[in-house]
Amino acid sequence: MDVKIEKLVYGGQGLGHFEGQTVFVPFVLPEEVVRVQPVERKKKFVRARIEQITTPSPARVAPACRHFGVCGGCHYQHIPYEAQLEYKAQILRETLRRIGRVEWSGPIAAHAFPPLGYRNRAQWKIRAWPENGRPKAGYFQAASSTLCPVSECPVLSPRLAETLAALGRMLDARQEPTWLQEVEAFADAADDRVLLNASLDSFEGKAAEIAAAFHELHSGIESVLLLETKRERMHLAGPGFLHYEAAGHRYRVGHLSFFQVNRFSVAELLRVVLGESAGRLALDLYAGVGFFAVPLAERFESVIALESNPAAARDLQANLEPCGARAQHVQNDVESFLAGWTESPDLVVLDPPRAGVSPKALARLVQLAPQQVTYLSCDPATLGRDLASFIGTRESPGPYEIREMHLFDVFPQTYHIESLVVLRRRE
Repeated sequence: MDVKIEKLVYGGQGLGHFEGQTVFVPFVLPEEVVRVQPVERKKKFVRARIEQITTPSPARVAPACRHFGVCGGCHYQHIPYEAQLEYKAQILRETLRRIGRVEWSGPIAAHAFPPLGYRNRAQWKIRAWPENGRPKAGYFQAASSTLCPVSECPVLSPRLAETLAALGRMLDARQEPTWLQEVEAFADAADDRVLLNASLDSFEGKAAEIAAAFHELHSGIESVLLLETKRERMHLAGPGFLHYEAAGHRYRVGHLSFFQVNRFSVAELLRVVLGESAGRLALDLYAGVGFFAVPLAERFESVIALESNPAAARDLQANLEPCGARAQHVQNDVESFLAGWTESPDLVVLDPPRAGVSPKALARLVQLAPQQVTYLSCDPATLGRDLASFIGTRESPGPYEIREMHLFDVFPQTYHIESLVVLRRRE
């Protein structure tokens, strides 16, 4: 079928219509006419793949990576970077309107970062290659568990690119095709020291030998954690963490803790999230290792930093120790914590996982009536749903209004959208 692409939608797809059905196609641009082959048919929509670009957009550019279109990691390398930002802002605005009935006509401040070489964290799948049974490293193909082997990846930081190349050489030298399942690497702010997590079927009797092989990948390997999936055992070779310098602050980040993935965005993200905020009490409800809580402790008389993940909570405790009595860490889930909290804060910072904030936690936050809520979201759909609890609708306004909306492009070349919304209580 021949389809004219009308717009891009969240998820990396272009949307068009054919004989009354909505058609979703990846790797396209608006106004392009493409000949496509259906790969999935439903009652009201069709998912398809491109067979031919009949009328290409004049804006289309050559991708930076030879694996683009097969590898499932990137979705927008055929789009100029400035245009990626524009499309993401449009998708954010439309998704908020469609999911949460959030009508925001104000500006969306876009924060752009270098579109290549930005990732300080990556996960590489390891699978036996059918041609010779030898293990290969790479990423899954789009919507698939089939491996796309890669020896280079333009969005990686130089140190992680070096790590990937060294991993490939190590795999070529091994004989066992299934000894390794996945490797995750995280580099520090200087792009020098690296943490490695390696998942294996078993490391019975060979843990020290395998860890030593990873340490030999290059001189920057700081610490190696082996995860044995069959027996759920671990083997640590190294300190178990590295230190990440960000905007004058120093964070301990362990093997199983999350930290911001775009090495170029860290300082700007801190600057905008903190803004001019200061006061008596701030709650950081998805604190992680304390990325926001540590600088908040310099501005507020008291900061409560909440984290439920045990590994991240240990790093959080260590990172808050220099803050003294001004900052307190709590290991608990957000819903349980808020159910027993009674004091109204000046500021609440929300940086939840993709699933967003639970309805009970949202309702309790509205009851606590903080002066400002700063919500950092990695999913515009759940953001739209959650914002409705604060701002209500045009017919029935809630107690909060949107003051600022930002788009942080922390994942260039992909459809992922990191957005920041600043909410203030209505006067």
